[in-house]
Amino acid sequence: NGDLEEEVYMKQPEGFSSSKGEHLVCKLKKSIYGLKQASRQWYIKFDGIISSYGFVESPIDNCIYQKVSGSKICFLVL
Repeated sequence: NGDLEEEVYMKQPEGFSSSKGEHLVCKLKKSIYGLKQASRQWYIKFDGIISSYGFVESPIDNCIYQKVSGSKICFLVL
């Protein structure tokens, strides 16, 4: 899961309650499934990792990466 760029809070899941019966919230440190920012944060993290292996994002389609090594070309399609 990717790191969040802004502060995001969510209601605590059922079963997590304070001894005083208060309704508390959680501050998220990482993106989680279902969060509006989750897909973007995943993409940012994926792009950083795949780029570190020498793949370059296509200027035409950001779901295609290529790596050129001598006379060989490797395409990665998401």
